[in-house]
Amino acid sequence: MTRPIDFNDRMLSLGLARVSEAAAHASARLIGRGDEKAADQAAVNAMRDQLNMLDIKGVVVIGEGERDEAPMLYIGEEVGTGDGPACDIALDPLEGTTLTAKDMPNALTVIAMAPRGTLLHAPDVYMDKLAIGPGYPENVVSLDMTPTERVEALAKAGGVEPADITVCILERPRHEDLIAEVRATGASIRLITDGDVAGVMHCAEADITGIDMYMGSGGAPEGVLAASALKCMGGQMWGRLLFRNDDERGRAAKAGITDLDKIYARDDLVTSDVIFAATGVTDGSIVSGVKRTATYIETETILMRSKTGSVRRMIYRNPIK
Repeated sequence: MTRPIDFNDRMLSLGLARVSEAAAHASARLIGRGDEKAADQAAVNAMRDQLNMLDIKGVVVIGEGERDEAPMLYIGEEVGTGDGPACDIALDPLEGTTLTAKDMPNALTVIAMAPRGTLLHAPDVYMDKLAIGPGYPENVVSLDMTPTERVEALAKAGGVEPADITVCILERPRHEDLIAEVRATGASIRLITDGDVAGVMHCAEADITGIDMYMGSGGAPEGVLAASALKCMGGQMWGRLLFRNDDERGRAAKAGITDLDKIYARDDLVTSDVIFAATGVTDGSIVSGVKRTATYIETETILMRSKTGSVRRMIYRNPIK
């Protein structure tokens, strides 16, 4: 019997950074062009090409959609040379297609990798999400609390008043009541138009971003990516799948999910060590966007490993030939 090849996160991490960098390079050509689909497709093509250069037996578990919905990087697609360790891949080739098309802040290319079978195969449905940064007692807030109770509990744990808490929320009509309730506590709100992976990551660097907590509903696949980042950076996160119809419940069944009411903690979404890379496309509060001159193109990537808790920021300057 052949022994499985170990998941060497240290050796794989730099290759993962190259994947996100390539996607950022490709999509940056379409910043401000108003074409979301073209920007996304450029990122997909570049990310797939780079993934297939890695010595892994990779399977996309969080991707562009089901096979009949996405021509490339679909859920279940095999990537890599097939010669290395068996890996789960979660990716968003361009998190913030609208941000890119409109040249707005915080567009990223995002990818995570973990040993096979350790990333939740989240169906393409909404997820109710709650996240906080490191340094708080375990389960100090929960999805079963009201928004008011969450703000008050976090403020108490931090030794501050609710007015000192800042909450990040995705600006959507479905969040109007949530926004009103949070503001009624005296807390401030940082509204974002897109990109809730970045929104969750902001909690882990509250001293830089000023954001203490993330809450609200967004895509479940993005929840797995956000949990991967938070597992590396530190912090707590919870998610609960939301279903609007039988078709969405069927997607959950297809993904092997039977408990439709389960609350997933961060380590339920990502059950093993994970590596995570994100490269800026447009300038943002996490990383800088792609910069192009007459002679070179420059990107900034954040590369993280949960095994060591290491967070590495890398500037990559590539000459234009």
